[in-house]
Amino acid sequence: MKFVMTSILIGLVAGLLGALCGVGGGVVMVPAFTALLGLSHKQAVATSMAVIILTAAGATANNARWSNLIDWKVVLAVGLAAGLAAWLGSDLMRSLSNQTLTRIFGIFLILFGIRMLWKG
Repeated sequence: MKFVMTSILIGLVAGLLGALCGVGGGVVMVPAFTALLGLSHKQAVATSMAVIILTAAGATANNARWSNLIDWKVVLAVGLAAGLAAWLGSDLMRSLSNQTLTRIFGIFLILFGIRMLWKG
């Protein structure tokens, strides 16, 4: 039961931050899945990607319903490119060690965090 409740809490936080900040929830989910649920980094990444389908669908449906914020031409171009890159990236992810993935993820978070703080 604790596992389920922790998973629900992670989902609530990831969904809220994903919708507010556009981080897709992976920034929250991957560290939470590893630290709180005990998943390996590879499991956390793969699980996060699957969860993001539902998160993105919910936010997209609501944004499309209540506002004109979505540029569908950008969605098509970026979505096709991102889908292809994600397919290739998932192959690369499986070939790397959990430790290497954790380091890449940590460096990514630090660099983008510094950029956001510096640029405002």
